[in-house]
Amino acid sequence: MANEQVKQIDRILHDHLTQWGLRRLTSTRAYLAWEQREASAEDLAHFDRLAERRRGGDPLDDTAFYDLSVQPPLFAILHSQRYDYYQTVGKAIASRIREASTILDVGCGAGILTTFYARLFPDRRFVGIDRSSVSIQVATQKAKELGLGNVSFRWLAIDSKASPPGETYDLILSSHVLVQHEWDSGIPSESWRTFARGRDAARQLAFERRTGVGAALDWLSRALAHEGRMIVVEKTRQLARRVPFQRAVAARGFHMIEKPQPIRYQLFEDAIDDGPLYHLKREGHSWLEWDESPEPDDNPPLNPLDLRYRPVAADAPLYENHKPSAQQAWERLNPRIIVKEATYQEPDGRAFHVELGTSGAYVYLYCANSFDQRQLVVYESRRAAVLEDYYRDITEHMISCSSVKDPAIGGKGESRGSLLASGG
Repeated sequence: MANEQVKQIDRILHDHLTQWGLRRLTSTRAYLAWEQREASAEDLAHFDRLAERRRGGDPLDDTAFYDLSVQPPLFAILHSQRYDYYQTVGKAIASRIREASTILDVGCGAGILTTFYARLFPDRRFVGIDRSSVSIQVATQKAKELGLGNVSFRWLAIDSKASPPGETYDLILSSHVLVQHEWDSGIPSESWRTFARGRDAARQLAFERRTGVGAALDWLSRALAHEGRMIVVEKTRQLARRVPFQRAVAARGFHMIEKPQPIRYQLFEDAIDDGPLYHLKREGHSWLEWDESPEPDDNPPLNPLDLRYRPVAADAPLYENHKPSAQQAWERLNPRIIVKEATYQEPDGRAFHVELGTSGAYVYLYCANSFDQRQLVVYESRRAAVLEDYYRDITEHMISCSSVKDPAIGGKGESRGSLLASGG
C-alpha cells in the first residue's frame, strides 16, 4: 500500500474514532483522571465485579461484561483504552480486505471497526455479529448516525449451539473472539527442556472445548464461501496458546496466505504484543509451513569466551536473558556443573525447573517451565552468594505454590553442595 494511501487511512480512522467519542491518552495518570471525572465509583465497581466474574469463562458472564461496557458513561472511557489497538488492527485488516464483496465481522462488539471498514469501502456489503444484544443495538444506531447503508448487525453467538449461517461470505474477519477464555494457559510442552508439543488428540480437543475455538471455527467454516478468505487476530502470541490454535485452524483445512504478522500497539505507557494476525484460505496451495517454534527474540547469543571481556556495572550480571533464547545460551555453557536443582511437576503437565551451577569461572542460575518461559543469569564466581539467595527464594516460592513435588527429579530441591563451598 502506497504511503499516501496509508496516510489517508490514518486520517479517516482517527476521524472515525473521534466520532465514536474515543480519545487517545498516552498516560495512565491522564486516563484515570478522565475516568474519575466521567464515571461514578458505583459504575466502576460494578464493572470490576463483572470483569472478575468473566475470568471464570462463563459465556453469560462474558456477555454481561460486554453489555455493560457499551453503555454510557463507560463506553468512551473503556474503549479509549483500546485506541491504539483499533488503529493498529483496523489498518492491518483494512489493507487486506481487497476484492471481497461480502464481509462478515465476527464478534463485532459495538461496531467500531465494522463501521470503519464500511466507511472505507462503501461499495462492499458488511455484516457484523456479536453475542451482546446491547452491543448490536449500539452498532445499529451508530451506523444510522454515520449514514452507512452498506452495513447491518445481527445478534448471534457462534458457539456449539449456534444455528447454521444463512449465507456465505467472501471474507470473514475475527478479532479477539474465537478463543473465548483469554486466560487459558494453553497446552504445555512435553517437558521443561523443550518447546515442542506432543500430538495428544485428547488434550487438543480439551483446549478447543475450553476456549470455544473448535465450535467457532466449525461455524465459520460453514459461513465462508468456497474460495473465501479469513483474517483472524487472536490473543495467541504465547506459544502454549498459539500451537493448539494453529492446529485447530489447520485441522479444518485452512492454510496461510502470508506469514503470521505480529501485532504491537500501545496501552498508555506500555507496549502490548498481541496477535499474530493470520490471513487464511482453504482453497489452493501454500508453501508456508505452520511454525511451532518460539518467536525469535533480540537477546544477543551467548559466547562463554566473551564473558570475561563484557563490561558491566558493579552489581549487574555478566549475562541475563528472560526470553526463549535463554535456553540456547544455557546449552552453550560448557562445562556445565549442576550444584543444586529442583523440578516441580503438576498433574496437568505443568513443570518448572530451576538449577544453580558453575561453568568454568562463572556461576549461573537457569529457570525453565513447560509454558515456554526461560531465564538465565550468569555472574562471576565471586558473586555466587547473589545466585544462592535467588535460588533459595525461587525454590521456597515454588514449594509453597506447587501441589506436587517429584522427589525423583529434585522436587524438594536436590542439593549437591553450595556454590560458595565448591570454590567454583
